[in-house]
Amino acid sequence: MVQEIVAHPLSKYLREEMMPHIWCAGCGNGIVLNCFVHALDELKADLDKLVVVSGIGCIGRTAGYTNTASFHTTHGRSIAFATGVKLANPELDVVIVSGDGDLFAIGGNHFIHAARRNIGIKVICANNFNYGMTGGQLGPTTPLEALTTTSPYGNSEHPFNLVHLAAAAGASYVARWTTLHVRRLTQSIKRLMQKEGFCFIEVVSPCPEIFGRRNKMRSGLEMMGWFRKASVVENFSDPAKADITPDRIVVGEFVDIEKMSYEKLFHEKIAQINEKTMEKMS
Repeated sequence: MVQEIVAHPLSKYLREEMMPHIWCAGCGNGIVLNCFVHALDELKADLDKLVVVSGIGCIGRTAGYTNTASFHTTHGRSIAFATGVKLANPELDVVIVSGDGDLFAIGGNHFIHAARRNIGIKVICANNFNYGMTGGQLGPTTPLEALTTTSPYGNSEHPFNLVHLAAAAGASYVARWTTLHVRRLTQSIKRLMQKEGFCFIEVVSPCPEIFGRRNKMRSGLEMMGWFRKASVVENFSDPAKADITPDRIVVGEFVDIEKMSYEKLFHEKIAQINEKTMEKMS
């Protein structure tokens, strides 16, 4: 009897030797990775021109799971590293898949200036509302009154509204989805990959084990139920009003504009300087 071995249809995008992944049951990180590789497949992406960068955090494992040139950088420095890659070779597609702590706590300054410059890197943020890998401490996106290991009586810090921050800083494309919105997220990643300039997608994906259990969502399925009940699609609405509350999660595309990227402006300036230098020498 001949046993047929059927390859996974997306295996060429993944490092199969790294599987199975380490994420907990019910974690949204696997959904984020799934949507990302589906988007790559639908775009027929050239993996030789794709670079995936991540920082420290559970979602940071994505860089090691994708079968591309990939880099797992130090905490908070994923955007700084990706900026160097993009400036060194503007022909590369540089994608960051990282967490809210990496991108908006220790790496927050890098984020706002990369968006301001409109450098052509693409950022996908898995927002899990806390530091899920290091014990569940509150972070810059932890909702008000949410329970964490460092806010056992409820968080009293106002969280960042990530889509508002990205839009205000100058990003060319800004969107937010939850891990329930897999088809919309996949299509949004495809648009992100094809746009010029700095692009950002927030994926609401609270950690089910560390955050969920403390906040009356004992499983990933209960969290999906919250997404289904609370999510409201409001495309191109004011991101300043797109807060996340227990009763309402505003999702959709918020910004989609055309603006020349920093790396194009940078290399044009270098060419001008070289031309003027040659004129002086001749």
